[in-house]
Amino acid sequence: MRHICIGELDQGSTEELPDDVAAGLAASGLIRVEPRGSGFWQLIPAGLVGAVEIQDVLLEVRPKDKVGVSQLLFLLGYARNPGFQPDDVAASSALDLWSALAESLARLCERALANGVLHGYVSVEEALRTVRGRIRLTDQISRRPGILLPLEVSYDDHTVNIAENQILRAALRLLLGLNRVEPRVRRRLAHLDRRLDGVRDLRLGAPLPTWRTSRLNERYVPALRLAEIILTHSAAETADGRVRTAAFAVNMAKVFEDFLEVALAEAVSKLGIEGGRISRQHRADLDHPDEDAGPNRIRMFMDVVFQAPNRSPVVFDAKYKTASAGEKYANADHYQMLAYCTVLDAPRAWLVYAGAGQRRSRRIVNTCVTVEEYPLDLSLHPHEVLERVQQLAELAVAAYGSTPSVSTVGVAKSPTTQAARNTGELPRNRQLGPP
Repeated sequence: MRHICIGELDQGSTEELPDDVAAGLAASGLIRVEPRGSGFWQLIPAGLVGAVEIQDVLLEVRPKDKVGVSQLLFLLGYARNPGFQPDDVAASSALDLWSALAESLARLCERALANGVLHGYVSVEEALRTVRGRIRLTDQISRRPGILLPLEVSYDDHTVNIAENQILRAALRLLLGLNRVEPRVRRRLAHLDRRLDGVRDLRLGAPLPTWRTSRLNERYVPALRLAEIILTHSAAETADGRVRTAAFAVNMAKVFEDFLEVALAEAVSKLGIEGGRISRQHRADLDHPDEDAGPNRIRMFMDVVFQAPNRSPVVFDAKYKTASAGEKYANADHYQMLAYCTVLDAPRAWLVYAGAGQRRSRRIVNTCVTVEEYPLDLSLHPHEVLERVQQLAELAVAAYGSTPSVSTVGVAKSPTTQAARNTGELPRNRQLGPP
């Protein structure tokens, strides 16, 4: 198996590949493929990370800052379920992405099925020659007028063919079709697949069946979360019962944003601030309503906003980007935070960057707004990452949550401006800072 590994920030790699393999790599969306002649192709990262397997070629695009496979899978899992533990995924940095997924799923499925395969009740509608459950009279009359048998009935069947087992088996079979899976892990996956005999196959690409966490299926939850990640982010083409092409691709900016929103909500809840609540993707309007704007307001969606009675709001924004050599980030990020603080009447905003570095405070001139730069190193062990998020919550919410709002700190207001604020209408010629 040929293994090609590219960093998500690399300029690309020139490789000799068959035309059909190059076309398959391009179709995966993971990279851009440009011809260089004589069978050589330039492989350029397309803003996603993941892996694609085509014939005997495995291509990986790995995250920046030495974020390993285990950290990536942890971020994905925790964003879906805060109970997802770091040891729920294979921790070996030597594993490629598909091997790590196979090893992790085998481990979690073995744990889930240790006490037997889960059974559940499902509603079944079919035609029988005997009465079982309830006769569907309307269907019987419309489909078989004047005919007594067979009967259209509906009943609850206690079976293994439930949503939880269907999801696990679909993920197991996807991984079994890969060439990269080691024989030892393949045998474990095949054994688990046989234990789920009688479970209906899911069509690749079809919507996943719904399920709810309960006391009965709680031992399944870690395996189900990982199986959903595999199926949600994977695409596969099959032929003769084998997977010919399989791709797993994720947008790291979205992964980081989702993780931070969930982890911050969990961290803030531990502080026990009375009446405090976290809003994810908090919606607000930058411009003031008037007849000229009509319905076309300037919309804003803030990643995370903390609000509590008698406290100034606190806003957070996740940024998955790279700092310059001098650890300086884009000016536009600070413009964005200033706009958020203006709308929320908040004195402080937190820019949470994915990467190593030092925390830095930036006071915005002619305002009472401070923008905090808070790096979050995702290459650390997941436990350390969660500790850093908890420290962020304590710094932002506990230390600064009671800070007076922008409108009451060191800003002299004219009677006209104060009256306008009280009525909710600002003068049309009002400007932010000096003209």
